[in-house]
Amino acid sequence: MRNAVNDGVWSGTWVARRLGVELAGDEHLTDLLGMALRRNPKRAHLLVSKVLGKHVPQSPAVVHGHGLRLGERVRALLGDAEAARAVVLGYAETATGLGHSVADGLALAPYLHSTRRPVAGVTPAGGFEESHSHATSHLLLPEDPELLAGDGPLVLVDDEFSTGNTVLNTIRDLHARHPRDRYVVVALVDMRSAEDTARLDRFAAGIGARVDLVAAASGTVRLPEGVLEKGQALVAEHERADAAPGAVPGGQVRRAELDWPAGLPDGGRHGFTPAHRTRLEAALPGMAARIADALPDGSRRVLVLGFEELMYAPLRLAAELERTVPAEVRYSTTTRSPVLAVDDPGYAIRTRLAFPAHDDPADGPGERYAYNVAGAGFDTVVAVVDSAADTPALHAPDGLLARLAAHAPHVLLAVVPAHEPHHPERPAMLPEPLRGPAFSSYAPDEVGWLLQDLSSVSLEAPTEDREEAVQNGGAHYAESLPVEYQPSERYQALFHAALETSADRIARAVGVVTETVLTERGGTPVLVSLARAGTPVGVLMRRWAEQRYGVQLPHYAVSIVRGRGIDANALRWLAAHHDPRDVVFVDGWTGKGAITRELAAAIEEFERAEGVTGFDPEIAVLADPGSCVRTYGTRDDFLIPSACLNSTVSGLISRTVLRADLVGPDDFHGAKFYRELAGADVSVAFLDAVSARFPEVLGEVDTAVKELLAEDRTPTWEGWRAVERISEEYGIHDVNLVKPGVGETTRVLLRRVPWKILAQAGAGADLDHVRLLAEQRGVPVEEVDDLPYTCVGLIHPRYTRGATGADGRAVNV
Repeated sequence: MRNAVNDGVWSGTWVARRLGVELAGDEHLTDLLGMALRRNPKRAHLLVSKVLGKHVPQSPAVVHGHGLRLGERVRALLGDAEAARAVVLGYAETATGLGHSVADGLALAPYLHSTRRPVAGVTPAGGFEESHSHATSHLLLPEDPELLAGDGPLVLVDDEFSTGNTVLNTIRDLHARHPRDRYVVVALVDMRSAEDTARLDRFAAGIGARVDLVAAASGTVRLPEGVLEKGQALVAEHERADAAPGAVPGGQVRRAELDWPAGLPDGGRHGFTPAHRTRLEAALPGMAARIADALPDGSRRVLVLGFEELMYAPLRLAAELERTVPAEVRYSTTTRSPVLAVDDPGYAIRTRLAFPAHDDPADGPGERYAYNVAGAGFDTVVAVVDSAADTPALHAPDGLLARLAAHAPHVLLAVVPAHEPHHPERPAMLPEPLRGPAFSSYAPDEVGWLLQDLSSVSLEAPTEDREEAVQNGGAHYAESLPVEYQPSERYQALFHAALETSADRIARAVGVVTETVLTERGGTPVLVSLARAGTPVGVLMRRWAEQRYGVQLPHYAVSIVRGRGIDANALRWLAAHHDPRDVVFVDGWTGKGAITRELAAAIEEFERAEGVTGFDPEIAVLADPGSCVRTYGTRDDFLIPSACLNSTVSGLISRTVLRADLVGPDDFHGAKFYRELAGADVSVAFLDAVSARFPEVLGEVDTAVKELLAEDRTPTWEGWRAVERISEEYGIHDVNLVKPGVGETTRVLLRRVPWKILAQAGAGADLDHVRLLAEQRGVPVEEVDDLPYTCVGLIHPRYTRGATGADGRAVNV
């Protein structure tokens, strides 16, 4: 692979021949682009730039020069007066360095790039979605809140202008906040279709603004029918052989001190002004000299490797190094984007190094990549990261530095101080999500809990005491916890039998709801489970997306409390770390739809109080027997085994707690981690049993999703009406004491004081565990002919201590 870039074969040939994808346009288009295959549910192919310095190591002078020339063209287009009023905006992560270079060419304007790394206390000045990207949520976090508030031209820079969706999303978001009459779009290549071009023209006319385009080359991509499916099949076929060759054991890792100027931003994440550029230019020779002094004697081929969004500082250091040392210097950066590697001269990504994220990313742990580094003959790699990424994970045995040292004799680490915006009135910082194994038995990447750990607090009370206090108005159910039900051997056997018989059905429902979310929401949704019943479902949805598409969806669990609403601090954290429009709330099932209504009211109140918009209160659920939501896996009322147990099927996490003496105004809601129940924990066993069935149900899921998307899924609220009827018919007169569906009925039997169970006539094995629990608690099961649910649990309507059975007398449990 030593001369991968200069083998004389176009590096898009392999994909073009196998998929029938064609590039058409300017004669120099293939000099700028190659092609590869990506693991992405929306696009099969990836256009790989040869001059961007991301995936393909390139001369830093070539990389910086392309951006400079584009910036000079923008300055000529605008004129100096307008250029001085402009702001340049680059896109994370791929175009952060290109945008910076364009700003260098423009010379007179400040620069800002979008970011996927939130900063606590920094209020986003905007956010938007890149629908085709592996990671879609962009935040704009300028240190100066007025940076984007002017009405001068906004120059938007991306490496590839493909459909125009990202630009449209950006302009739509920012124009609503700060209208202006001129935008300039800059790209290395303009690959839009005629319809995409016309759409942008219509959009510009609709907002009354001029939108110009400046590109180094233009063309189109011709895609044959079925290219997505063919591409996914090719990825699956070749992934097993996707490995980096030629490891050289024992490479040395040393630090190279930069002496970065104090107070100089490391890049445009929070804004970079012409004055900052002047300081950087003055400091570059000295910093490059310090790297040159640290290079081993006889270095002939040196790679300066940047880090994800940190592209510009490494690029400028590499360009200065290239100018001053005799070695051949190349530049590229690590990336989040998962791409197939194929060691063929006609393919753009020859080798791939994979390693864990090392900057404590907001969306949790995940895999990161360095392409075309292994096997490229580099005798020294200079890895440049910011201080936020200089973590133990970077230095771990499986970390980036170790992976580089296996393929290069010498590795130098240079650390740039991460710029921290100055905010004198920064509000209290919310903590990062809790993760397993410190909190919950789930793997750390499966879910982040936006909760506080109350494990050391005694919160449990006998079920009867809690019921009496709740019904008499003396307490709220979220102020204490029920004593955790410990299942008998007979009940555990029922759980495992139910799991065995229902795993296929659950896997189908997981697939249907996940595919519906991916299709209708686009991009990379942020799954936010309603703790705790929603959490196993969110983990399963995340597993489906990862297994089928290689996409690692961010997943969090938050608290919502009936009558009190959703945790507003959790929403604040989500809004600071992700675009609210990407958030998809997830729950296990619907009963009568009380939580659906609770969430809608809570989101409305939050947006009114905080001024943060974009959260969609629609809930995605595994089962919607109450017909309360549009996004579901099924509307059948069937047994979901995770409803059979409490914490031992939910990562050993309790119900959430909201009590004034424990949860302050700036705290997350609380919950307990029952570490002592580890011996009875089946949480991971449940997930593994269901996800093991995913491959078997793919065909059924695809058919069901097509049918579902063609149907009218408007909620009928049939379940709510049934609950109101039952409440009156049985003299209860309180819908909160009527719990419809298998899941809710199980909860009544495990956590409340049940009065009686209504069962659909002829209901079979789905109710075996309900019948056993009812027998243990002395609760009658009454068969009903016209019940719209499989079963309904009725809480004792006039409970006083001792009234546990239908006759009001205590029974032995």
